[in-house]
Amino acid sequence: MFPKHRAHIRIATRIISHTRHVRPPLQRGFSSARATQRPASGSDPEQPPKSEDASQPQSLLSKAIESAFTTFASVLVLGVGFAATGYAYHKFYKYMQLRKIENAFAPGDPVLELAAFGKEIPSPPMPQHWVQREEQSKMDAIIDGSEKGHYYLIMGDKGCGKSSMLLEAMRKIDGRGCAMFEAHSDLELFRIRLGKALDYEFHEDYIGGYFSERGPRDTTALLDIERAMNKLEKVALRHRRKTNKPLILIMNQAHLIRDDDDGRDLLELLQQRAEQWAAANLVTMIFNTDDYWIFERFKQLATRMEIIPVTDLSKQQALSALQQYRFRYFKEMLDKPLLEQIYDRVGGRLSFLNRVAKSRDMLSECDSIMETEKTWFLNQCWILGSEMDDDVMDQQKWASAAMVLAQALVDKAEEMDKTYDPETGHVLPSFAMHKAQQIMTRADFIRKLDRLNLFTITSAAQVRASSVPMYRAFKEICAEDGFRQFLEDTLQRIADIESLGRTRELVAKDLVLGGTYEISRAVDRSGKLGVTLAQKGDDDDRG
Repeated sequence: MFPKHRAHIRIATRIISHTRHVRPPLQRGFSSARATQRPASGSDPEQPPKSEDASQPQSLLSKAIESAFTTFASVLVLGVGFAATGYAYHKFYKYMQLRKIENAFAPGDPVLELAAFGKEIPSPPMPQHWVQREEQSKMDAIIDGSEKGHYYLIMGDKGCGKSSMLLEAMRKIDGRGCAMFEAHSDLELFRIRLGKALDYEFHEDYIGGYFSERGPRDTTALLDIERAMNKLEKVALRHRRKTNKPLILIMNQAHLIRDDDDGRDLLELLQQRAEQWAAANLVTMIFNTDDYWIFERFKQLATRMEIIPVTDLSKQQALSALQQYRFRYFKEMLDKPLLEQIYDRVGGRLSFLNRVAKSRDMLSECDSIMETEKTWFLNQCWILGSEMDDDVMDQQKWASAAMVLAQALVDKAEEMDKTYDPETGHVLPSFAMHKAQQIMTRADFIRKLDRLNLFTITSAAQVRASSVPMYRAFKEICAEDGFRQFLEDTLQRIADIESLGRTRELVAKDLVLGGTYEISRAVDRSGKLGVTLAQKGDDDDRG
C-alpha cells in the first residue's frame, strides 16, 4: 500500500512543476514594486522604438546656446525685480520724507515741552504766568498765520523776553504749523538742528546711497540745508492748499552765526528763501537776534522784511511783573517804594527782575547784578596806563575806545534834560552809530562791543549801554579818582607807540672832506624827497 502512495506523490509533483503560473495583469492606480521597474528593451510590445537622433548626444554649441539663454533669462528676471524693488523703495522713501516733515508741523511741538520745564510753566498754563507785553498781540497774529506776506527780524537785548513771547504765541495754538530751532556757529550743528526741527534726515538713512559712486551725503552742510528747504517748500505748498495759511519757521539766536564767509553765505541762503516764501505766502520765517550785524546783513537784500524791536519794560510794566514774580515764588505782596527802589537799580529787564524776585534779599541781589556787569566790562576793556608794553597795543586800542565811549555816555547824561521819567522810567543816554564811531575814532570796534553785550546797537542804530546795571557800572568807573587822567595817559602811550612805529631813522655815512647832504622836497603833489651829496671841492669850483 505504501509504494503506491509514493508513486502518486511523485507524479503530482512533476505535474505541478511543469504547470505554468499565470498571474492577472496589474491594474492602473495600484502601486507595486514591480510596476515601478522599467521593463527591458523589446519586452514591451506597446512601447515605440527609439529614433537614432534621440540616442545621439547634444553638440557643444547647442549646450552653450542653451546655457546662455538660461543665464540671460535668470539675470533679466533678477534685474527687473531688483529695479522694480529699488524704484518702489525710492518713491516710498521720498513719500515718507514729506510725511515726516508734515508731522513736524503737527500740534504738540517738543520745544513747548522743553520750555514748560525750563521756564517753569504750570500745566495747564495760567493766564498770569506770562508777562503780557505790547508786542504779544502782534506775535500771536504772526504765529497763527493771520499776518502773512512778510518775514520778521526780532531785535532786542539779551533777556528782554523775545523768546518767551514766541513760545507763548506757539502755546496758544499748541504749535500747529510751527517749527522752532536754535542757531549755531558751526554749520554742521546748524544743519543737524534744522533737520531735527523739520524731522528731516538729509538722506543719512537712505540705502540707495550704497549703490552709487557719489551718494547724496557727499556734500557740504550748506547744500544739505538747501535740500531741506526744497523739501519744506513742497510741504508748504500742500499745507497752503489745505489751510490757506503759511507755515511758521523760527530761528532763535541768529546772532550765534559767525560773521565770516560761511556765516554770510548761510544768511544769504535763508534770506532768499524767506523773501520767496513771503511773496508766495508759503512760509513765514522769523529770525530772533540780539546783535545788530544780522540786521546790517539783511538790510542789503531786504524787500519784505519787517523789524520788531523788543526793549525793556516800562516802569509800570516792570513793577507789575516784579510783583507777579514775587507772588509766584513766595506768595508775597511787595509795597510800592520797595518795587520802585528795585526798578531804579536794575531797570525793566525781565531776566534781572526774575532773578531778583527769586532772591530772599532783593536789594542785595540788585547790587550783585550791577557788580557782575561791572566786572565783565572791566575784564574786557580795562586800560593799562602809560606803563603798558607795546605788545598789547592792539588790545589797548580796543579797550581805550570802549572806555572813551563809556565816558562820553556818562558826560552826555549830565547834559540831558532828564534821565528818569516818573511814568516811563529810565532814559539812557545814547549816540547815533556814526557819532559813536567818531567818538571812538574807529568804525570797526562798535560791533564787537555789541556782541559782548557791553554796549547795545538798537534797531534805530542808536548806541547805548546794554542795560541799566551796565550804565550804573559806567558811572562808577568814570567817577573813580584819577580815572580821566589815567585814560589820557593810556591814549598818550598808544599815540607814542604808534609814532615810534611811523618814525624811520636815516643814518648818513662816508662824509669826508667837509661833504654835506642836501635834502629837498619836490614842489609837485607827489612830495618826494631828494637827497644830494655835495662835496667841498664842488663848492669851491662853483665859487
